[in-house]
Amino acid sequence: MNNLPKNLKPFFWDYDFNLLSWREDKDLIISRILAQGDWQSILWMRKKVDNDELRNWIVKRQGRGLDPRQLRFWELMLELPHRLVNSWINNQKQGVWHQRNVEPAGKNQKKQRTKIGS
Repeated sequence: MNNLPKNLKPFFWDYDFNLLSWREDKDLIISRILAQGDWQSILWMRKKVDNDELRNWIVKRQGRGLDPRQLRFWELMLELPHRLVNSWINNQKQGVWHQRNVEPAGKNQKKQRTKIGS
């Protein structure tokens, strides 16, 4: 049996709620509460996690899973560096395609134009 309050159950619809525990599933629980939780669930979590631990948790994950509004809220609440939060938000805006590691198409296209025009 878990030690989680029943009001958290809707946030874990895809898990067997009775098998979750704070000790074993702390990362999952923090992640869900930060991303989807209501004020009551956040207050419960804040009793379990102090500012330093939550700040480190968010920084370690580079804000992943939180939208810009949520990141700005936690930036203010936890005194996260503004430039750091800006970089996370900008990375989210650029998306996965920008973060891939592929040679830019412009180089190949320029070489082809040179060959065709010669």
